[in-house]
Amino acid sequence: MGSGKRASMREGPLANLFRKTETEGLEPQRPIAEEPRVSEPHQEEQQPQVPERATPVQPPTPQERLRHAFSTDVPGDMMAPPAEEPAATAAPVEPPSSASDYTWGSARDERVGTPQLRVVGVGGGGVNAVNRMIEAGVSGVEFLALNTDAQSLQSSSAHLTLQIGADITRGLGSGSDPERGRASAMEDYDRIKSLLKGSDMVFITAGEGGGTGTGAAPVVARVARELGALTVGIVTKPFGFEGSRRLQAAESGITALAEEVDTLIVVPNNKLLSVLDKQTSMVEAFRVADDVLRQGVQGISDLITLPGLINLDFADVRTIMSDAGNALLGIGMGTGDKRALEAATQATTSPLLETTLEGAKAILLSITGGRDLSLWEVNEAARAVQETAHPDANIIFGAMVDDKLDEDEVWVTVVATGYETAATRPSEGSRASFREPAGEPRVTRTRERETASARPSRPTDVDVPEFIPRF
Repeated sequence: MGSGKRASMREGPLANLFRKTETEGLEPQRPIAEEPRVSEPHQEEQQPQVPERATPVQPPTPQERLRHAFSTDVPGDMMAPPAEEPAATAAPVEPPSSASDYTWGSARDERVGTPQLRVVGVGGGGVNAVNRMIEAGVSGVEFLALNTDAQSLQSSSAHLTLQIGADITRGLGSGSDPERGRASAMEDYDRIKSLLKGSDMVFITAGEGGGTGTGAAPVVARVARELGALTVGIVTKPFGFEGSRRLQAAESGITALAEEVDTLIVVPNNKLLSVLDKQTSMVEAFRVADDVLRQGVQGISDLITLPGLINLDFADVRTIMSDAGNALLGIGMGTGDKRALEAATQATTSPLLETTLEGAKAILLSITGGRDLSLWEVNEAARAVQETAHPDANIIFGAMVDDKLDEDEVWVTVVATGYETAATRPSEGSRASFREPAGEPRVTRTRERETASARPSRPTDVDVPEFIPRF
């Protein structure tokens, strides 16, 4: 499990790519923060001496009064002060030392009134991404690792792990076969549903192109939506060197997943080649890809779970991301006098974007800075994003202060939805192979979000000549 400390947007491999120079100004402050803990044992050592003086005074007086008043025998321990009860109730509050000690669903109890957010890592790539998020200390969410490979789950740090398709794969993986991954998820459909009950928002992360992540992710998304949870898919598209067959499988899997989630964010790994240095190892390249997924999840979850200068609630996020279809994720960092504007420009022109933010009608904007972040800078960043999007775009944004940030840094995260055209959506022909068979009605749900009322902009996707009557 992670350290329990919330991750900062400035930490991780992706942050190192944005930052031009490394700074170590936070290191000397760590021992200073630990100094108050040294004085605590001195206070605890004096506490046992106080009850020794009070013990001979407290028991006789109340017991004698009861005996004289009611003439009954009162047990000697009835009036004893309940000194041991607080110690017994305080033990479960401590963070668990391992995933097996964690109580699933306890995140809602820790902060009353906050929604239940869960991240489901599907397949090998999804499990690795979840491990990366836990390692970075992402808080306020619960993590579920789901895979057909039993060995992969043994090394997972997720709060809960679930092996699917044991009768089909025998715990040896899906063999890069998306159909086996889908069948494995269907085999444990009810178990997945029981684990996701009570979720208000479910992030589904996977590496598209493999077997389990490609085939099982749409089934998990369908379960989450049937339970009424806001479902967001954040997946990666494989590198070019992984082969055309894996890329084709990823395209089909992305199409199938897009039909089942409220919002789908696709991060093309091949775009990272324009950001990474030529000497970057393959291991580090995949770590950066996992960190992009972490930044996307944290950028959204922090807006919901953390207080800020400008707060957002879960209803605001649902307004932007419910039935939104394909979305774009942009991340930027700025320093100097124009740091907020620079961060917004990087986020809207990020090399990780397959298209631009032009035409987006709904935008979720997160601005994070140090304690010197000014209202003028927040306004400057928001205006830069607004000028890039559709003129009538609905922009919901939040501003937060992160003490872990350097004083000269500002980070901007943008999630853009509501595009009139789906240029990045795969063709309709590849969609048929991933539709559910007719013999499995339990995962069939009504596609309400495909109606004309839900997406009034669909008819404008096709230009109709003047002489053809419109219906």
